[in-house]
Amino acid sequence: MATIGLDKLYYAPITESASGDETYGTPVQLAKAISADLSIELAEATLYADDGASEVIKEFKSGTLSLGVDDIGASAAAALTGVRVDSNNVIISASEDGGDPVAIGFRAKKSNGNYRYYWLYRVKFGIPATNLATKGDSITFSTPTIEGTVYRRNKVDGANKHPWKAEVTEGDTGVSAETISGWYGAVYEPTFAE
Repeated sequence: MATIGLDKLYYAPITESASGDETYGTPVQLAKAISADLSIELAEATLYADDGASEVIKEFKSGTLSLGVDDIGASAAAALTGVRVDSNNVIISASEDGGDPVAIGFRAKKSNGNYRYYWLYRVKFGIPATNLATKGDSITFSTPTIEGTVYRRNKVDGANKHPWKAEVTEGDTGVSAETISGWYGAVYEPTFAE
């Protein structure tokens, strides 16, 4: 089913243990969402045997997330891109800046009124793009866009895999109300029946 909206854009800081496993901090609202474009790159290999394709493997390699937002505040800019905020609350960008990876969560409204919820487990952002224009005969809004690379997380889940995304649709069979109501309380951790 098609989606017709986007809102509730959150990020959660990541702390890595000595082994590289991620622990997620409490999610914080990032900004008002305007757009979210996610493109995925796959690692692909084909084994040919007996004059034809015998085996084809396609695995997640990385992705690119481009977020259009209404504004990136000083604290979110510092958390996502590594910029510093000085004692006068001025954002200072330096050539050495580089933010730590974060988890990104958001939801998209479907045409039936339910929502599809997402967590991207590990995203490393670059410096936000700025597009400015002079005011002419009509009003045009200029909003920032921030682009990040999506990676799989280091920590394995209960199925011994490295997830990169969690996605659930409200109202689907087997989806508990607690999963939906707790989506922004903490980054979703996969659970598997044994």
